[in-house]
Amino acid sequence: MTKAVVICPGRGTYTKAELGYLARHHSNEQALFQPFDAARKALGQETLADLDGAATYSVARHTRGDNASALIYACTYADFRDIAGVEVVAVTGNSMGWYSALACAGALNADAGFEVVNTMGTLMQQHLIGGQTLYPFTDEDWRPIPGRKAELLQLVESIAARPGHALALSINLGGMLVMAGDEAGLAAFEAAVPPLQGRFPMRLANHAAFHTVLQTPVAAAGRAALPEALFEQPKLPLIDGRGAIWWPDASDPVALRGYTLGHQVVEPYDFSHAIATAAREFAPDIFIITGPGTTLGGAVAQSLILADWAGIDTKSTFQARQSARSIIASMGIDDQRRLVTQRRE
Repeated sequence: MTKAVVICPGRGTYTKAELGYLARHHSNEQALFQPFDAARKALGQETLADLDGAATYSVARHTRGDNASALIYACTYADFRDIAGVEVVAVTGNSMGWYSALACAGALNADAGFEVVNTMGTLMQQHLIGGQTLYPFTDEDWRPIPGRKAELLQLVESIAARPGHALALSINLGGMLVMAGDEAGLAAFEAAVPPLQGRFPMRLANHAAFHTVLQTPVAAAGRAALPEALFEQPKLPLIDGRGAIWWPDASDPVALRGYTLGHQVVEPYDFSHAIATAAREFAPDIFIITGPGTTLGGAVAQSLILADWAGIDTKSTFQARQSARSIIASMGIDDQRRLVTQRRE
């Protein structure tokens, strides 16, 4: 049977094109979503049904941490349940997708996963400390520019050393670096680097300084709100944001909670390393990226290039391999979705 690694996307993936995603793909999943909406109603929050069913997409409304996190988790978890015809050998995620990965791998049940996601998304929105900006260190064929990553990290370090400036690496995201900091730090970085491809540096709307020490108050509030009893042994191997593997029947749920509400919140998230570990340790035939969104495929492919996996060394090489036989299936793309589900939507 085809072996698959499942990858759960993070914030920023429920965009205008995804409006109505739950209704389009999961109209028969009301039993799954009703407890989620009941929990949100009890907190005075908009329901997923209202958000997903809105007449128009609103950046201010749909990208808020308390709304976006819940929407993305619901899409991801429901998509994961639709996967069929493959053997899932491991699960990982990008940033907020780690919380979704915990639920997909069985370390949290569906409702506990939603509680973790909704709690952390709400705390992030309430505190809204800092922001993020995105910048590449590869060329347009996804080949690393010699010395460029080191130069960018040195720039980040030099800005962070200035009085009144906070800036740090947030995520290693394939051929891109996500930097996070306060407004002074972000603005200094954006002023120091040349514009690229008409879109970089790219400030990410409604994002906080995730995966940096600035999130220490959020991590503490998360630990206070989310008890150890929510966490259990994973049923599938989990690859975290350090590239470490949490094995079924060999993981400590207390330690898993400690990582999730500690290191994962306040230290850099190495998505590239997680994908390299997935490729090398589990040798999957295909990487399945759950919905919503279609943007994470590039970062996965870039991570495989950086890992020197299966002879894929450029964007063009990847595209040729993908055309011959899909090695990435993004469930947000209908024809790729059909490759890994039994539904014909």
